[in-house]
Amino acid sequence: MTLEQSPQSAGGLEWVRQPESFGADADLQYGLELLAAAKQGRLGSTMRVYRPAPTVAFGQRDAHLPGFDEAARRCRELGFEPLVRKAGGRAAAYHDGCLILDHVEPLTDAIAGAKRRFSQFGELIAGGLRDAGLLAAVGEIPGEYCPGEFSIHGAHAVDPLRRVKLVGTAQRVVAGAWLFSSVVVVQDSAPLREVLTASYGALGLDWDPATAGSADDLVPGLDVGTVERSLRAAYAGHAAVRDGAFAELLARVPAPVVVGVQPA
Repeated sequence: MTLEQSPQSAGGLEWVRQPESFGADADLQYGLELLAAAKQGRLGSTMRVYRPAPTVAFGQRDAHLPGFDEAARRCRELGFEPLVRKAGGRAAAYHDGCLILDHVEPLTDAIAGAKRRFSQFGELIAGGLRDAGLLAAVGEIPGEYCPGEFSIHGAHAVDPLRRVKLVGTAQRVVAGAWLFSSVVVVQDSAPLREVLTASYGALGLDWDPATAGSADDLVPGLDVGTVERSLRAAYAGHAAVRDGAFAELLARVPAPVVVGVQPA
C-alpha cells in the first residue's frame, strides 16, 4: 500500500507539529483553511499534528435534536467547548490527552477513492497503534460513541472481547483536495466518558460508556509522544515523510481569527 499523493506532492508528506492549541473553534477552522490552501495549489501534502483543547464536536444531526441546547450547556459545565462540525456523525469528545492528525492532499479528482481512504488510513493507523503495543483493529464496536464502519478500536490484553474505541476518522472532500482527520485518544479517558455520557443523555441517544477508552487504559504508561512516533513511522512506511516547521506553515496559511480566541 502506498499513500495517495498528487504530482504537486512529489516531495513527500510534510509532518508538521502544531505546538499549542489555537482554541477549540480555531483549531477546527484551521483544518478547513489548510484544505482551501491545498485546493488553491498553495499547499502540498501536509500532516498537521496537534493536541486539542477540550472539545465536543457534534454532528449536524445532533444540532437539530430537541436536547442539543442542554447537551451544549452540560459540555460547558464540564469544561468542554461544544462545536458543530460540517461533517456528519454523532458527538465525539477530545482533549489534550488526544492527538489529532489532519492530513491534507491536493488532488485533481479528490472525490474518487474517498471511501477507500477510510479503509486505507484506518488500517495504517491501526498498524501504527499495534507497533505502540496495542491490540488495535479497524471496525465499529457495538454501542460506541459516534459510530462508524472504519473506527479503530483496541482490545484488552487479558480479555480481548472487551474493546474500546481509540480513533475516530472523518473526511472532507472539495474539488481539487481532501482533508482526512483522525482523533486518537491516548490518555485520560475519564473526562471524555463523563462529558459524552452527559451529552448523549441530553440528546436522548443510546450508547455504551464502556466503549469510550484510551490507549493508556489498555497499555498503562503509554503517552502521546510515543503514539505520535509510532504513527509517524507507520506513515513513513508508505510515503516519504519529512519534518516541517509550524512557523513556515503559518506563513503560508495564516491561522483563522476567531472572536474571543487568541492564536498561540
